[in-house]
Amino acid sequence: MTDAALLIAMIADLIGDARHVATGALSPIPTAAAMLARRRSGGRMRVTVLGSRRNSRFTSGAKELFDCAAQGRIDVFFLSGAQVDGEANINLLSVGDYARPKARFAGSFGSTYLYMLVPRVILFRLDHDHRALVPKVDFISAPGWSAPEVYRPGGPQALITNRCLFDWRKDARRFALRSVHPGETAASIRAATGFDYDEPANVPGSPVPDATLRAEIRDIVRSEVAETYPRFAEEFTI
Repeated sequence: MTDAALLIAMIADLIGDARHVATGALSPIPTAAAMLARRRSGGRMRVTVLGSRRNSRFTSGAKELFDCAAQGRIDVFFLSGAQVDGEANINLLSVGDYARPKARFAGSFGSTYLYMLVPRVILFRLDHDHRALVPKVDFISAPGWSAPEVYRPGGPQALITNRCLFDWRKDARRFALRSVHPGETAASIRAATGFDYDEPANVPGSPVPDATLRAEIRDIVRSEVAETYPRFAEEFTI
């Protein structure tokens, strides 16, 4: 079972001291992590949650989010996909042959645009298996890297799943295993992952939040995240 508090704490660590963090739709765990990072900043960090009245200054939704990204005023964003491959490409369109797909999804919307412009994009998956983490995506909705001559200030920072955390190595264009969550090992991650990646000789365990941090996260989820994600807040347990 996914430890949501652990993921929230780890993502908040990845966010660090960013000035402006934005989260899109269907992102309760990244949203909670952004709220935790904002609390750690003493309220100096700006958090924009699409669909929120309390945590968004936008009046035109995604249109203003895209404008902010183009102006370099968003530091961290989150993306996912039906598939993620070892070059950090994501697929939000379909699985299987493009003309006759096995499954079709809502589409990329502004993912490609934001992936190219936001300096630190954290990839997030709650189902770490061979169907989600593949050798090569069936369709590139948003590329993980671009040729040197392409102007691209944005790109991936990390990939966090329900099993582990990968860092992105831009120069090598591949992931590196940073830590494994409780109950996992380096071997179990290798067995569950469809793409190749780098791995240290000794893989550390992911830091487990203590009771005090869990209580803080629970308070954030119920007091801040509940506005946009009431069901997640109602079902959240630690």
